[in-house]
Amino acid sequence: MEKSSVNSGVKVIAIGGSAGSLEVLFQLLPLLRDDIKVSILIVLHRRNSADSSLSELLASKCHLPLHEADDKDVIQAGHIYLAPSDYHLLVEKDHTLSLDDSEKVNYSRPSLDVTFESAADVYGPALTGIVLSGANDDGTLGLQAIKKMGGTIIVQDPETAQIPIMPQNALTHLAIDHIFSIRQMAEYLNSAELN
Repeated sequence: MEKSSVNSGVKVIAIGGSAGSLEVLFQLLPLLRDDIKVSILIVLHRRNSADSSLSELLASKCHLPLHEADDKDVIQAGHIYLAPSDYHLLVEKDHTLSLDDSEKVNYSRPSLDVTFESAADVYGPALTGIVLSGANDDGTLGLQAIKKMGGTIIVQDPETAQIPIMPQNALTHLAIDHIFSIRQMAEYLNSAELN
């Protein structure tokens, strides 16, 4: 497992997490360049009652446009899309986003697996998936789908995770490309280029 190097073909980066991952994003987002050339999808396990102020809070931490994803949003480079509460976030073949309120996956909606798998089908090797801190198995099957389609898979170093179960589960079951600290994640995202 490498500790560095950049996939220069990355177009979309899907980041997901659960308990403890919000703190990671608070540290990661301010480190991102304002001219980043990738699109970022963020999937966080959230309570059904969570309000949309989370997107405003995250947006205040970064220099890039960040907003809660809406049905039919066109995925644009240099933009960050946050999965809304109580909806699965899907990537469509026409590079738009859609929202789905079907059954929970891993007790969660949105689910990392659902977003990662749909993005893998569309972006293949141009997709990177990152699993952050969290307390269940969500994300592992999604990372597996990304890897199968030729994409890059990354986990937060479990030693730096508030709740290491999610990244550790992925490490146990998959050949992870990179195990990154928050700073290494930022360096990766800042270096990723469009084809």
